[in-house]
Amino acid sequence: MLTLFFSPGACSLASHIALIEAGVPFELKRLKFAENEQRSPEYLKVNPKGRVPALVTEKGTLTETPALLIYIAQLVPEKNLAPLDDAFALAELQAFNSYIASTVHVAHAHGRRGSRWADEQSSFDDMHRKVPQTMSDCFRLIEDDFLKGPWVMGDQFTVADIYLFVMEDWLKGDRVDIADFPRVRDHYERMKARPAVQQALASEAAA
Repeated sequence: MLTLFFSPGACSLASHIALIEAGVPFELKRLKFAENEQRSPEYLKVNPKGRVPALVTEKGTLTETPALLIYIAQLVPEKNLAPLDDAFALAELQAFNSYIASTVHVAHAHGRRGSRWADEQSSFDDMHRKVPQTMSDCFRLIEDDFLKGPWVMGDQFTVADIYLFVMEDWLKGDRVDIADFPRVRDHYERMKARPAVQQALASEAAA
């Protein structure tokens, strides 16, 4: 059975939702970030990066959300969670998820994890002030250029929609009004209505 290490509110939510959408059996293991469990010797043996998500499989441990999402999609090709039979479309999906991981998530993290990039409090404060602008810039691109609609890839729901949902869910905390992006807001509301999303959120809230 697969085992997903997660922390409520973290990007591991995307893999959690994807596993439910895929309908594959898995076990959840919560890490308490407030108690620094992600840096414990036990967890570092699972994931030396000391972050979530980490997905333990029979072949080993996978990390990084884009990798987990495509892995889960490939486990159940009949679910059509990724365009696995179209090389170009699959590359488009991977490009979108790479943008989320390398740019959008990093812009968000500048407001909370400034010590990854700087040492001075003034630098942390500056990065925190910048977050609404950088996140808005990211979502302007998504709104105008990347969201084909009604889903990221057009008519077909994919794991890219799950990853985008997690970023959408962070906008309020990043002091960005999702109403400024009508197509993104519509996507967010449709994602919230999906049973897999509701199940994952309820499960993490109770963990």
